This record gives sequence, C-alpha cells and structure tokens, in this order.
Amino acid sequence: MIETAEITEVDELLEPEQEAAETEKVVVGNIYSGKVLKIKPFGAIVSLPGNAPGLVHISQIAAGYVQSVEDVLEIGDEVNVRVLSRDAASGKIALSMKDVPQMEYDEDDPDGSWYVPPAPVVSQAQAAAFEEKFKAWQKVSNERIAGLNKRNKRR
Repeated sequence: MIETAEITEVDELLEPEQEAAETEKVVVGNIYSGKVLKIKPFGAIVSLPGNAPGLVHISQIAAGYVQSVEDVLEIGDEVNVRVLSRDAASGKIALSMKDVPQMEYDEDDPDGSWYVPPAPVVSQAQAAAFEEKFKAWQKVSNERIAGLNKRNKRR
C-alpha cells in the first residue's frame, strides 16, 4: 500500500483549492493517459486530465521487479495508468501501470503510427514442456494427498 508520506510531492504541484477541483474529474477504476512530471526513488508523479497529479508507486510500475524507476520511466513519457484510489480529504491519487496496455512507438512503421504490442507467443515446445512439468507435479501432488487421506482414515 502507498504510504501518505510518499505522496507529499504531489502537494507541491497544485494549490489546495485547485487540487480539490481537479481531482473531482478523476474516477477510481478508470484508465487515463498522462505525462510523467517527476521521478522520485519511490515512484513517478503523473499528470492526469485537468492537470491533476497522481503517484505511480514503484511497486505499481510493472508486473515484475523494478530496481529503479529510471530503468522504466523518464520525465515526459506518455503512460497509461489506472486510478487505484483517491483520498477525498487530501486529494491524493494512487495510480497503477500494471495490467494497463502501454502504447509503444513502432520505428519500422513508415507512417510512424502508435500501436499496442501483441501478447507474447508461446511455442509448441514451451507449451509441451509446461504440460510435462505440470503432469509430473500433479502426479506427486495426488500421491501426497492419497498418503494423507490414508493416514487420516487410520485414525
């Protein structure tokens, strides 16, 4: 969970009365496109519609481990974010980039269009290896459960 102390940087971006008005436009659960305004060791501050700032905590930047925010984001990057929560009292907005398709630029495309990259393709060899490992695990698991059930019946 994002701690309140980590989001204090957002307060510097808008005046209190302006901040309250701008955050009213942001709806929890919706996906918005925004621009990275600042990068901090604990996350990135992103502008939302109406210039409302929100924090993407480092744990919400990618599905995997992120060593440093700068490894993934730069100031000025356009990112898609989902609004996780909005504190009505303070006006602070928590954002996430996980499970939100990010737009990427295709340099090979002659007209320079934007696209969402396709899902990774799993080869048949990878799928077969997974199935083999899963069946082995399932066999061991069933044997363990049978042993436990047998022992419980004796009691």
